[in-house]
Amino acid sequence: MREIIFDTETTGIDPKQGHRMVEIGCVELVDRMPTGETFHAYYNPERDMPAEAEAIHGLSAQFLADKPRFADAVDELLDFVRDDMLVAHNAGFDFAFLNAELELCTREPICLTRKIDTLEMARRKNPGGKHSLDALCSRYGVDRSHRVFHGALLDAELLAQVYIELTGGRQIAMGLIGEIGEGDTAPAEPELAAMLPSGDRPRRPARPHSASEQELAAHAAFLDRMTRPIWHR
Repeated sequence: MREIIFDTETTGIDPKQGHRMVEIGCVELVDRMPTGETFHAYYNPERDMPAEAEAIHGLSAQFLADKPRFADAVDELLDFVRDDMLVAHNAGFDFAFLNAELELCTREPICLTRKIDTLEMARRKNPGGKHSLDALCSRYGVDRSHRVFHGALLDAELLAQVYIELTGGRQIAMGLIGEIGEGDTAPAEPELAAMLPSGDRPRRPARPHSASEQELAAHAAFLDRMTRPIWHR
């Protein structure tokens, strides 16, 4: 199962008021594991950058002036996300901007059935708590010490770790089993052998499951000592 964790940065909070998306970052997960594949792009919004927005993400109009327009680079993004599920924090915001940009360049919008919102997931899992990305990083022990400004790719990478925790956490043996060379049948740490997929575990002879003659005789003697067994009532 392939999923795309993504985040956007914008010039404001409402695309209907003429605000535009200026950055997008995407992280690929397969079976809830990061593959290392990412997508990151800046876009020229063809408008000014409000000071309050720049204070959040640090992207100035001057920095974005030589970046491509979304319409000129949209195919690279669509090729990366394909038809897979898209995961975002407060996903309605990010989907609104992404689909507004697609509409401006006469492309089909992303269907909302592909939306997974980690904010909604966090509210269901921890009602009454704080549900910002920073708060969830603290709750699940995700290191965000290098986060000075909001950045789309950095936030997507942090959210990917949070999403894994929200959906059940990492496997116990993650990163603990040593590399298994060709022809090896056991992991570098023998005590972790049971954590390997069954096809990779060392084979053991089948254990006998039928009772021995001595065990059968002992059982019969035990039954003979019973004077009023309930199965004779």
